[in-house]
Amino acid sequence: MSDTTDEAPGSEAAGQIRVFLVDDHGLFRAGVRAELDRFVPDVTVVGEAGSVDEAVAAIRHLRPDVVLLDVHMPDGGGAEVLRQLRPELPDVVFLALSVSDAAEDVIAVIRAGARGYVTKTISGSELTEAVRRVKSGDAVFSPRLAGFVLDVFSDRPGAAPPGDPELDLLTRRERDVLRLLARGYAYKEIAGELFISVKTVETHVSSVLRKTQLSNRYELSRWASDRRLV
Repeated sequence: MSDTTDEAPGSEAAGQIRVFLVDDHGLFRAGVRAELDRFVPDVTVVGEAGSVDEAVAAIRHLRPDVVLLDVHMPDGGGAEVLRQLRPELPDVVFLALSVSDAAEDVIAVIRAGARGYVTKTISGSELTEAVRRVKSGDAVFSPRLAGFVLDVFSDRPGAAPPGDPELDLLTRRERDVLRLLARGYAYKEIAGELFISVKTVETHVSSVLRKTQLSNRYELSRWASDRRLV
C-alpha cells in the first residue's frame, strides 16, 4: 500500500530535494527513509509505494525531484514505472536502487530512462550523496557497475552498441533458449543442446513470453528473427 503525503508539488522549502521511494518491501522503505532523515537534512521523503500502479499514480500526483526505484517487483518493476512515467514527467529523476547487479537489469532500467543505478549494499551516506548528484544532473553508478555501463553506452570504437530495450530484458540463458526455439528446435532438443532439463526450458520460454508480451512460439520466432537472433 502506498504512503504519500498531502504536500503539493512546489510547496517544499527552497533547496529541498523531494524524494519518493518505490520498493515492494515495507521494511526496506522504512530503513531508507530513516537513513535519508539521518544523513540528508536537505531531503524530504514525500511518499512511498510498494507496487507499480501505486507508484505511477503517486508520482504523477506528487511530482518529486528524485525517485528511488526498485528494479524487481511482482507487477513489473522499475522498467515498467519508467515506461509509463518517463515520457510525461521528464523533470523527475529516477535512480535505481536494487539488490541486483545483473547486466540485463542495469541495461534495461538505464535504457528506460533511469539516471543512475546503485545496489542495496550502498551505505546511508553514499545514498544521500547519490540523491544529491542525480538531482544536480550527474549520472551515478555503484563502482563495480560504472565501467560496464560506460562500455555499453559510450560511442567510442569497440564499445557495445545500444540495443533493443525489450531484448535487454532477457537474460543470457533466455536468449539462448529463444535462439534455438526460433530455429525450430523442440523443447527436448533445446534441453539437450543447453544441458538443462525440459522443465527448465519451459520455464525460460514462459519467462520470455511474459517479458515480450507475446502469445506463442511462432510469435517469438518472428520476434527473434526481427532482432537477428536467429
